[in-house]
Amino acid sequence: MTFGFAPSSAASLSTAAASAHRVLEPAEWASAGIPLLRNPREVVSGLHARHHPGPATAVVAVLDPDERVQASASFVRRPAPADGWMFRNALLSQLRRVIPHDLRRRTPVRTAVLLYCREGDGRWTEEDGAWMWGLRDACTLHGLRCGAYITLTREGWQVLGEGRGGRRPNADSAPEPFGSAASLPPLPRTGGAASEVLRRVAAR
Repeated sequence: MTFGFAPSSAASLSTAAASAHRVLEPAEWASAGIPLLRNPREVVSGLHARHHPGPATAVVAVLDPDERVQASASFVRRPAPADGWMFRNALLSQLRRVIPHDLRRRTPVRTAVLLYCREGDGRWTEEDGAWMWGLRDACTLHGLRCGAYITLTREGWQVLGEGRGGRRPNADSAPEPFGSAASLPPLPRTGGAASEVLRRVAAR
């Protein structure tokens, strides 16, 4: 048997309020001026062919002005409550690992997009809102423009806030042959170290 003190209701409300500020609602995302992808299916297919993400896998990619992928990384989300601050730290760590920052530029030139593979359908969830918050903040801290947030489920892919999507690729499909995939930069290292990022952040 263990004994302890339950947190006060005020403390619980304070924690809940703090977490609420780390989630972006769909209306907030839509009004944030996120640049539209010219060819979202091409971007999604390219990232899917390169990383073949499974459930709970996030793929962050940096696009040049012509929407060519300059760098990307994937990692598996640690099972824990959705928290935009934790997601921001994980995304920022991946960005710093695969590409130099653009903080010296007056205006961002490159754009970061996030593809997240998860269970459920393509409708917005609080977890999506936390990823949106994390992506926006990570982009600001790395000198990038905040780009599209894309969900990948068994139903297909969906660019949240834009109403564009498709049935393939999806969470269950094999990587499709993709012509430009061979011209992408070499795949950055992912795996144990990337997975440990979220574990270390969550432990703080």
